[in-house]
Amino acid sequence: MRQIVLDTETTGLETAQGHRIIEIGCVELVNRRLTGRHYHQYINPEREVDAGAMEVHGITNEMLADKPLFSQIADEFMAFVDGAELVIHNAPFDIGFIDAELKRLGGKVSTITSVCTVMDTLLLARSKHPGQKNNLDALCKRYGVDNTQRELHGALLDAEILADVYLLMTGGQTALSLGGEDSKSGRSGVAGSEPRPLPANRPVLPVIEAVAEELAEHREKLEAIAKASGGICLWAE
Repeated sequence: MRQIVLDTETTGLETAQGHRIIEIGCVELVNRRLTGRHYHQYINPEREVDAGAMEVHGITNEMLADKPLFSQIADEFMAFVDGAELVIHNAPFDIGFIDAELKRLGGKVSTITSVCTVMDTLLLARSKHPGQKNNLDALCKRYGVDNTQRELHGALLDAEILADVYLLMTGGQTALSLGGEDSKSGRSGVAGSEPRPLPANRPVLPVIEAVAEELAEHREKLEAIAKASGGICLWAE
């Protein structure tokens, strides 16, 4: 399964007011693993950036003056995302802006969803954590993802952060290589591990059973996990 975690920055909030994309950032996941491949591009929007938007992402008109137009990067961008599932936080916003750019080109592809499927992580977060804050910063805090570099919004950085949040929110590993190929040695299993026989005369390990109070606390913790995950808690089965 190939997924592209995507984020954009724009000149403002509404495509109906002629606002345009000024930055696209994407990172690739294959079978829920970061591949290291990414796509990042600043874009000349052919218009001014709103002051309010500039306060959010810090991208100025001067920074964009020598950047390519969307029409000049469209083929490369579409080739990168083609056929993938897009993972986007608040997907209607980014999809609306991408579709507006594609329609301006007047080509065969006028909607990104004609070549990609979409996973909206905001909707996913709301279903898992109803009644709580579910913006990216709140999810980073909830799942222990480091976002200390996120002083301003940035498409590539936000896509990288969202990739970590998405994998944790959906129960996947983000760094450990367990049961797969060791990235350095090419061996199966955990890096640096070799089978070692245990000595025949090793002492018998004592079995310490949990007391009633510990079992009750364990059950309470599992119930809390099941509630937070929408009823998905394998340990409780």
